[in-house]
Amino acid sequence: MADPRFYDNRGPFRLVQICEASGVRVSVEAPADAWIFDVADLEGAARQHLTFFTGNSNTAELLAQTQAGFCFVGENGAHAPPPGCIAVRCPSVPHAFSAAASLFYPQSGLAEWRQEEQFHPSAKLDEGVVLGPHVVVGPGAEIGRGTRIGPNTVIARGVAIGRDCEIGSNTSISHALIGDGVLILSGAQIGGPGFGFASSAAGHLKIPQLGRVIVQDRVEIGSCTAVDRGALGDTVIGEGSKIDNVVQIGHNTRIGRHCVIVGHVGISGSCQLGDFVIVGGQAGIADHAKIGEGARLAARTGVVPGELPGGRDYGGMPAKPLREYARELAALKLLARGKKKA
Repeated sequence: MADPRFYDNRGPFRLVQICEASGVRVSVEAPADAWIFDVADLEGAARQHLTFFTGNSNTAELLAQTQAGFCFVGENGAHAPPPGCIAVRCPSVPHAFSAAASLFYPQSGLAEWRQEEQFHPSAKLDEGVVLGPHVVVGPGAEIGRGTRIGPNTVIARGVAIGRDCEIGSNTSISHALIGDGVLILSGAQIGGPGFGFASSAAGHLKIPQLGRVIVQDRVEIGSCTAVDRGALGDTVIGEGSKIDNVVQIGHNTRIGRHCVIVGHVGISGSCQLGDFVIVGGQAGIADHAKIGEGARLAARTGVVPGELPGGRDYGGMPAKPLREYARELAALKLLARGKKKA
C-alpha cells in the first residue's frame, strides 16, 4: 500500500469501475458489488486490495502466498492465485495495473509545490537544525535535531530526516525516510520515481511508482547519485552502507548493512545485496539479481539475473568467480599471442 505521508488515495472503487478504467472484463467469480480500497504488491496486499502478477517465475511463490482479494493475471498465464483471491484476467498485466494505480493515485508523480510555500507551516524542525539559503521544506516534513541542510535543497512532502544528518546543496529528497547520522552529498536525488513502464506497439506507458526510499542510520550517499523509490514496496539502503558518486539504484532494490558501492555503478530494480557486499566501479547489476553476504565484485563486473553466493570474489561478464575469470583472461592472452606468431 502507498504511504499516506506521500500519497493521497482517491479510492475506494468498485471492481467494475477499475476494470472499465483498465480495459478488462470483470471476472465472473467476482461479486457485482465488490469494492477495492487500494493497490498493493503481492506481499503487502490484504483482502480488500488489488495486486498483480506478471508471470515472472521469481514471484510465483509470492503469488501462491498472497492475501490479496483480487489479482490481475495474464489471460493465458500458467499460474493462478490462491483460493480466496479472485483472478482478473487481462491481455497486459502492466497496462491494466498502471491504469488501476492511476485511478487510486492520479498525482503520484513528482512532488507538487506552490510558489508561496518555501517552508510549509506544518513542517517540524527540532532544535539545532540549520537550513542554508533557499532550502524548500514541504508539508508534514520532519527534520531531526542537529541536522544541517545546504543551499537550494528540496525536502518534499512527508519526508522524515533523522538527527545529526548532513544534506549537501542542490539535493532533492522526496518519498523518503532518512535515519540518523546520514551524509548525503551535493546533487543527490533521493526518492524519484522508478524507471517502470508498460510497453506496447503504441509506446511506453509510465507505471505509477507508489513506494518509498528508506535510508538507515549512518549511510553515506555521494554526489549526483540517484536512489529511486519503490514501485509499491520500498527501496532500502542498509545501516552503515557507503555509496560513492554517480551511482544509480533502481526501484525496490534492497542493499544490506555496511555495503560499499563505488562510483558509476548501476543497480537495476528489485535487486538484493546482502550485508558487507562490495561493488567495484562501473559494475552493472541486472534486475532481480541476488548477491550474497560478503561477496565482492571487481570493477566492471556484469551481474545477470540470478543468484551469486556470498563470501566470494567475482569478475567478468557475466559474473563468475574471480580466479576463473582471471584464468580465462590468461588463456585469451596466450591464444592471441599464438595467432600473432603464426
